[in-house]
Amino acid sequence: MSGRAGATPAAPPGAGRGDRPLRRARVVVILGALSAFGPLSIDMYLPGLPSLGATLDAPAWAVQLTLTACLAGLALGQIVAGPLSDRFGRRTPLLVGVSAYAAASLLCALAPTILALVIGGQVLRVTTWRGVFVLLAGVGVVLAVAAATGLRETLAPGDRHPGGIAETVRTFGRLLGDRVFLGHALACGLAFGAMFAYISGSPFVLQDIYGASPQAFSVLFAANALGIVGASQANRALLRRFAPRTILRTALVVQASAGVALLAVVLAGAGVWGIVPLLFLVVASLGLVLPNATALALAGHPRVAGSASGLLGVLQFIVGAAAAPLVGIAGTGTAVPMATVIAVLAVRAVLSATVLVPSEPLRARVVAPWR
Repeated sequence: MSGRAGATPAAPPGAGRGDRPLRRARVVVILGALSAFGPLSIDMYLPGLPSLGATLDAPAWAVQLTLTACLAGLALGQIVAGPLSDRFGRRTPLLVGVSAYAAASLLCALAPTILALVIGGQVLRVTTWRGVFVLLAGVGVVLAVAAATGLRETLAPGDRHPGGIAETVRTFGRLLGDRVFLGHALACGLAFGAMFAYISGSPFVLQDIYGASPQAFSVLFAANALGIVGASQANRALLRRFAPRTILRTALVVQASAGVALLAVVLAGAGVWGIVPLLFLVVASLGLVLPNATALALAGHPRVAGSASGLLGVLQFIVGAAAAPLVGIAGTGTAVPMATVIAVLAVRAVLSATVLVPSEPLRARVVAPWR
């Protein structure tokens, strides 16, 4: 919802200064909810993946393709939504997108087969996986109404420009020709893919193999999510003493080491408590990888930071979409595919950040904006 201050329509007559804090608070709440409901969508139906497969008589890899479809949509949105919002304004594409989300969630709840269109674990106490999608559809409706009534257009018609997807693609090509950007972008995408292999595989591994209930799984999943939050907060303190590049490479090595160790303990037949701590390290390391890889990738491209951020997102979602079905390719009786995908992607992330990126970049030293 970016734009110049002058693009915002004037307040209606009679609106006093005392109303401004309330309006601002309402906008913050709506934007926060819109930012959170994407991850919420995935998190809510993860505990229901095993029961979804059982209901629709589908193998694990086919169920995990639903996550691939989700990430493919996110990747496409990175490319399409930006140019559309530059051309038609911010509000209209937002309302269309949220409305489509609500409709798609309802269609998912009615799906007769698998290829049709921390809270989820608790929701499954009182309903099935179909009920989760009905709830998500309701969330989409509420957000659509909130956005329609509480958000105003911030990009005036005179400030809009066609730009187009063609220009975005040309910019992407220039960015991919930069080794510093490419190395850090791939490291970011591969590390994200390792985490998404965990996201798509852990419901089956922890519930079907190790017997965790949907509720217990949601607690473990929430603990790993808190690991990301904790690491991202620690990143601020670390940046006072270390360069972003040092933090990034260390975090990537931690993730890769945990991934390789995870594969080893799975092959050795270790119990669930030999796996859970290593999964925590794989996931929590993202709290250090993502902000520093992003800062390093964008450092040399301030004029096209929006397109560069979009390309970073595309690479993350493409790798995640490819990883999702691979972890279930051998069925739900073994955790080896999940551990293998995590280990391979995490090791390749380390190589991307060290081999592709020149040892002494010609650019000035990166100073993270949050330092």
